[in-house]
Amino acid sequence: MADFVQGLDPSKLVLAEIALTFTIAAFSSPAYNLPIFLFGLYAQENTEAVLSLQAFSALVGASVIADIIWLSRNSQNWFVKLVSILILVLKLPTFVAFASALRSRGGQFSGLGGLGTDNLSGPTLWSMPGGFTSSGGRDGYQTVDDPEPATARPPAPPVSHAPPAAPGGYQGV
Repeated sequence: MADFVQGLDPSKLVLAEIALTFTIAAFSSPAYNLPIFLFGLYAQENTEAVLSLQAFSALVGASVIADIIWLSRNSQNWFVKLVSILILVLKLPTFVAFASALRSRGGQFSGLGGLGTDNLSGPTLWSMPGGFTSSGGRDGYQTVDDPEPATARPPAPPVSHAPPAAPGGYQGV
């Protein structure tokens, strides 16, 4: 089973589902599938966005339930129903392939509730300008939480532009 999952190509699965979804877009079909799969194409291409992979995996999983409800409530011609069922069947290997890609990029799928944001002390999605973050430095900047480095020099004494004082209690002009 692990070899089968490793052999799946997420981008080809998403492209096939985009083509199938676009084929039935002119008919009465679920309107949410095309945007979900287009987002999946973005999530697969963006190699640094682990949160996008988590969100896409959750959307594919939730859309399976929505597809089942949509198929039971709508009666359409045989072609649209056949393609909709094919898209529904392809969502399972898509979910598995993207979950595998998520693990290979260092992320994990923590369930549908919260999309991995239930850990508030975890990594943030954004950082303050200048690299001041609470989770780690960026571009050589020191983070706010870190102590001063051991090699820090004391500040230089202020430079005075006034003439030196005369010896004794008198000032010369």
